[in-house]
Amino acid sequence: MSLNAPPGQDMLYHVYTDCSIALQTGSTDCICYATVGVNDPITSALHIIVGDSQALDVCSVHHNSTFLRYSVSLLGYGFYGDVLTDSERKRWMGPARYDISGLKTFLTHNYYEGTVSFLPATDILGTPRDKTKCRAGCYVCQDSEWRLSEDKQLCKLDEDVLDQEEDGRWQVIRSKFLAINAASMSCACPRSPKGLSPAAHLADGTADLILVRKCSRLDFLRHLLRHTSKDDQFDLAFVEVHRVRRFRFTPKHCESDSELDLKESGKKLFSHICRDHPACGCATVNSNWNCDGEILQHAAIEVRVHCQLVKLFARGIEELPVFEDPCCPSAI
Repeated sequence: MSLNAPPGQDMLYHVYTDCSIALQTGSTDCICYATVGVNDPITSALHIIVGDSQALDVCSVHHNSTFLRYSVSLLGYGFYGDVLTDSERKRWMGPARYDISGLKTFLTHNYYEGTVSFLPATDILGTPRDKTKCRAGCYVCQDSEWRLSEDKQLCKLDEDVLDQEEDGRWQVIRSKFLAINAASMSCACPRSPKGLSPAAHLADGTADLILVRKCSRLDFLRHLLRHTSKDDQFDLAFVEVHRVRRFRFTPKHCESDSELDLKESGKKLFSHICRDHPACGCATVNSNWNCDGEILQHAAIEVRVHCQLVKLFARGIEELPVFEDPCCPSAI
């Protein structure tokens, strides 16, 4: 009973306990921006209270048939992998480490040679460059949900037969890359309002595979700056984007045993030259994969997109209503 409370009224005690529900957080909050539109924790909490639900695609990452990690936003090799690797050594600097590591990585201008194999998504609506943004009630994601229910019926078929049908549709690209990015969503953030892939969808069962080939620093800077403007970041000769369901990356050094044996014998024969000239190419240089802000140590990976695997407490970004100007005459 409270001494200061009116007669007949008990004191109401509020007991605060830890909540086991986690709100979306991170360095860029790209998941919040892509699914809610803002990174406001109160808005995210309200979506939980109301019980909103937003389906989300998930990528599974494997190395030599061994599962490594799940990804829901970005898989980046090359530039974004190097930025993350360098920034991890500078955690004491706080958020400023990303700017410094980004500048250092840009000036270093490393490129990585390898083979990208991917299975294009040919049976869906939309393309990575159609400028159709994923919003609440997205018809592209709804169409994929309908196709997903049909695919569950096909699971009764022999998986080996399905794999053989897919093998004939794989495409292979061998090149030198500055960056290899796979975006499962737009990856929008305050510094890149459109995101890495503005037309990527949250729940269509695909990822946008962005390949940035070797180019000059100036050209690469043009590509990066287009993420902050309304210009098309894919409208460059050294950049290509594909909407895929699966993809693999194999670095150049992952060769057959005979080729590796030949290379080792060459290293022994010219070992004194290699010591004096580190740039001879004998040293294996790889980047790391940036998997949703976490480092993957394996460079050779295989990725599969799982359509609408999880549901998030969100509603999707809602389009603002467009009102007619009262000063303008109606078209009717």
